Amino acid sequence: MPPKKAPPPLTPPSKTGYSATAKVALQETTARVQEMHDAIAATSFGVLNRIPVIGGTAQLIQQAHDAIAGGVYSAIHHAGGGLLDVADSLEKRNGATEQSNQPPGRLASNLRSAINGAFGDHLAESNSVLAIPMGLYRHDQLLPLTHEALMAAWPENKQRLCIFIHGLVCNEHCWEAGPETIEMPRQIEVDTGYTALTLRYNSGLPIVENGLQLALWLEELLVAWPYPLQELIIIGHSMGGLLARSAFEQSKTADFNWPALTRMVICLGSPNLGSPVERLGQLTTQALRMTRITEPLAKIAAQRSQGIQDLRHGPGRHLSATPDIAWRFIGGSLTEDPENPLGKILGDGLVTPGSATAHELEGNVQSIRLGAVNHMGLLNDPRVYAQILAWLNNKE
Repeated sequence: MPPKKAPPPLTPPSKTGYSATAKVALQETTARVQEMHDAIAATSFGVLNRIPVIGGTAQLIQQAHDAIAGGVYSAIHHAGGGLLDVADSLEKRNGATEQSNQPPGRLASNLRSAINGAFGDHLAESNSVLAIPMGLYRHDQLLPLTHEALMAAWPENKQRLCIFIHGLVCNEHCWEAGPETIEMPRQIEVDTGYTALTLRYNSGLPIVENGLQLALWLEELLVAWPYPLQELIIIGHSMGGLLARSAFEQSKTADFNWPALTRMVICLGSPNLGSPVERLGQLTTQALRMTRITEPLAKIAAQRSQGIQDLRHGPGRHLSATPDIAWRFIGGSLTEDPENPLGKILGDGLVTPGSATAHELEGNVQSIRLGAVNHMGLLNDPRVYAQILAWLNNKE
């Protein structure tokens, strides 16, 4: 049965860049601040207007206040927007878009990934140049998913692949090592012979949508890979693990070949039961909607991407048994002892160990909890890598 949705183009047409996105953010924020200001002023003047002695004077002051405040916010809206329009024109003129032959650089790539995590669904809907297409990036540029491009990048015969999938607001650079840490993709190539591929994607899109894109992308990778593939390993950090689970679930509705080649899926700090941080964010947004004064803040909070909001639910669907695939889960805790009651509450700072290691799967499934590691530390902690290596080497 063919997939219900065609894969997205690797290089969608570009219309807006950093300056245009900043303009929207400035004007939206200005509008929300003005709404909050107006609500506070209306409440204050409403009290004064009901006082018989000063009511008439208060109304005159309110009219003057409203006129001045309206002019100030209008000036910020139009002047700031105008300046950013000029910046957008210069940005396009200087070729600071995907059409430029110059790589964007590490700082620009990290900023773009962060913006995608926060507002990636809005960027995709508006056809923004900032919306990240899913794929392999080398030197911060998208690598075409073609036989020729892949052979040029990996000239040796590589038949076993390990796909690394980053989490929210990150990109492939998050796997790089720091002091006393492990760069897992590079080390796995040295120790196991797998070829490590680090995926980049728009982490602000809904998890189900990204899961479908991942399923389609993996199938395209199998077709374009220049050597006969024998085995796939998938390692996902945080949201990346949820994408892998969603991709497997959605692959059931299409005749894909990649699931049969997948030997193991390893999820690092993935919120399988949802993230308590995002649940708190949702509750906060709902609380802010309860009064006229704080409602503008709720509108700002509600602008966060659907990808972020999806984290409060976890993968969203229950994954049925996959007996031919080994599933592995690693959860972290800020406390030395991961079973410490406080550690179970704090988790790794973003995800509790219970959520990271919970699953409804049957068959070849294992999970462990590690202490004294935060959420981002799971990316390159030597203990995490040692456990992954043991699993890959069948040292249970």
